[in-house]
Amino acid sequence: SKRLTRPACRKQKAKLVVLLVVLIPSNQLLLSLTKPSINAYAIKTLNTSLPVPISCIVAMNFLPIAVSLVALIVSAPPLLTVSAWTVAGPVSVRSTTTTSIATTRTRLYHAPEKAPRHDVGGDPFANLTPDQKDRVQAYMQHQQSVPKPGFPVDVRSLVQYNHGFAVMSTNSKSNPGYPGGSVVGFAPDEQGRPIFVFSGMSSHTQDILADPRCSVTIASKEFKGAADGRVNLMGTCERLKDPEEIAKVKELYLAKHPGAFWVDFGDFFWYRMEVEHVRFVGGFARAGSVTAEDYRQAQPDPIMAFGGHIAQHMNEDHMDSTIAMVQHYIPSLAAEKYIQAAEITSVDALGMYVKITRDPDNEDQLPGQPKQFKLRLPFPRPVTERKDVKNVIVEMTRASAGAAQTAAAKDE
Repeated sequence: SKRLTRPACRKQKAKLVVLLVVLIPSNQLLLSLTKPSINAYAIKTLNTSLPVPISCIVAMNFLPIAVSLVALIVSAPPLLTVSAWTVAGPVSVRSTTTTSIATTRTRLYHAPEKAPRHDVGGDPFANLTPDQKDRVQAYMQHQQSVPKPGFPVDVRSLVQYNHGFAVMSTNSKSNPGYPGGSVVGFAPDEQGRPIFVFSGMSSHTQDILADPRCSVTIASKEFKGAADGRVNLMGTCERLKDPEEIAKVKELYLAKHPGAFWVDFGDFFWYRMEVEHVRFVGGFARAGSVTAEDYRQAQPDPIMAFGGHIAQHMNEDHMDSTIAMVQHYIPSLAAEKYIQAAEITSVDALGMYVKITRDPDNEDQLPGQPKQFKLRLPFPRPVTERKDVKNVIVEMTRASAGAAQTAAAKDE
């Protein structure tokens, strides 16, 4: 055989690595080469084990390498077992030496069955009494079946009725490789696309001109914590230049930001984001993605435009009524003093979301339920106007009070 010169070694390096990974299926890897020094990467992919036993390599060209590798596969002492999910780092192999490979385990989630999930400690019903199991199942079935607007409408409404400010993330031009974050004003157009007016001197403007890919993270107007909604819109942001189009978006922007006098400054320019991906978190156990097409087609819920005011009024003046409605209309929550607070977080055409604070000492009513949780309280029928919401809530309050009085009379 012919000895590999250093230039030839470098030239054949990539070919050699590909052959090591593709042609040799076995469970161990041992590299023992003659004079040349070769640095290679042994890369593991999902559900595949590719470590290789090799005693020597004698080759000059691509075909002789392949033939030699097949001919020279021999048993070798085990040095490494590389399982799925593993990426092995660079290997330095020198004359007549054997080197083991240090590994770093990296989890990859390429299939639904491999996706991350909350660890709930096994079967949640395993240790429940029959009564507890019945209460938990009744509550879960009710919450899964109640009418809801759906994620596209939730997201579209959150963006539409927001206070008009968001965090924009861009690929930094001045600090390559790092994301840049800026608080920016925006207004959505009729398709929910965010409209911006940016100064040419702003860092995020420079970032967008270099790379138009960006995202905006928008929290609900009443956002206070993890129980409240937020959405991340991802897409590309482009400058608008057509005068008619600029006049239209300027009107939308000023309706949301009437005091934005700077829109007429000479160094401010109009931009619009084309939404391509949507990620949504609506609160506890309400998270997912929405397609760009579903987002564009969705219409804002009409009641959400003023639902915050209704929620504030109920929370400040009528929380006892909200507690009574939850106890009456939602199964398994009627235990005395189990619900200590019921704060309405949002109101829509089909019902309300309510954040419950339960008795921390009562672990029997709904075992495993956190101290605070959000639930859905549906209306008996859809509503379309503000007066309809008032009428439905009054109706539900009276029905709940009547049911409570009837239950109290039976107890006596």
